[in-house]
Amino acid sequence: MPADQEDHSSRTDILKMLDSFIDQMSKIRRTLKAISISALVLAPLALALSLYLIRHPSFLGLMDSRDEFGIVLVTLLSAVIVISSIWIVTGIRQYRLIDSWSKRYDEYVQRKEEIDREIASNFGVAEEPES
Repeated sequence: MPADQEDHSSRTDILKMLDSFIDQMSKIRRTLKAISISALVLAPLALALSLYLIRHPSFLGLMDSRDEFGIVLVTLLSAVIVISSIWIVTGIRQYRLIDSWSKRYDEYVQRKEEIDREIASNFGVAEEPES
């Protein structure tokens, strides 16, 4: 194989590998977006349930009648409230980050297709079907 053809082939392979990597990152992004959405749904539910239990009228009676159980329950409910609050904030931040990355990725794909069409039309080459 001539050196020019080997050089072109290796550049093409690198570009295909980079495109494949970016496509995989896009798939991972979709998964992370689903996780962010679940954090935005499940965390408020846990937070609401914990606050409901703490504010319920019989909760204070339970605290008075059960010494150690009440302390453990308050500790666990407090942990749920703190963790749920952190989860909500993290979910919002991740959702925004992933959404902005998604927009940039869509712009990249659109621009790449435009450049591929332009190169193909300039050199009179039919575009290869993507696999």
